[in-house]
Amino acid sequence: MIAWWWQSVWIGLYVGGVLAIAQWLANHRTANEYTRKFVHIATGNIILLAWMLQVTRPVALGFGLLFCAVTLLSYRYRFLGSLSGVNRRSFGTFFYALSISLLVACFWYPDRKIVAVLGILVMTWGDALAALVGQSLGRRTYKVLGVRKTLEGSLTMAAVSFVVALLLVGITCGWGGSTIFGAGTIAVVAAALEVISVGGVDNLTVPVGSAILANILLYECLLPGR
Repeated sequence: MIAWWWQSVWIGLYVGGVLAIAQWLANHRTANEYTRKFVHIATGNIILLAWMLQVTRPVALGFGLLFCAVTLLSYRYRFLGSLSGVNRRSFGTFFYALSISLLVACFWYPDRKIVAVLGILVMTWGDALAALVGQSLGRRTYKVLGVRKTLEGSLTMAAVSFVVALLLVGITCGWGGSTIFGAGTIAVVAAALEVISVGGVDNLTVPVGSAILANILLYECLLPGR
């Protein structure tokens, strides 16, 4: 395993690169929502780097809490517009950082890391692609708690969540009917949570809810005794 300080260096370089690219996009007048989605996806994918590097729990949790602090300060002082440059009042980026920290705190152990990875990646890819599809291709709209949604976006959320869950559950449990059922269940719940969550709170409810469900399915149903 790589020394913790080398882990910190690699994670720090990755985060610095993401923020630098995001600021470059913002400075070149890239649409705020597209810049924010870039940050959303790139930041979430850091969990794969942490998994590959076998980053220790203290290091991972430390970066998660640092991310929380940076997002809160950015809302107050606007020094990183790419983090919060969304055209509506939302604390979604902070909730995203908080969810990463919570999942690392609860599941970043040798036999449970897959749960944290799944929860974070469902949100990383599902929410981002759902938003982009909904904004660009959405034609069938509906409202939940006064918030406009699109059927195309919701279906994209479910489909992407299914693919992410299928790949990760398949790696853990093998490829069979139970894997498809588990991935489908996670996808439906993730999409439902995204629909009923407003004000950016889906960045908290979707990853945490998906991870809790994955933990139950993997270690109580699909992998009993582990």
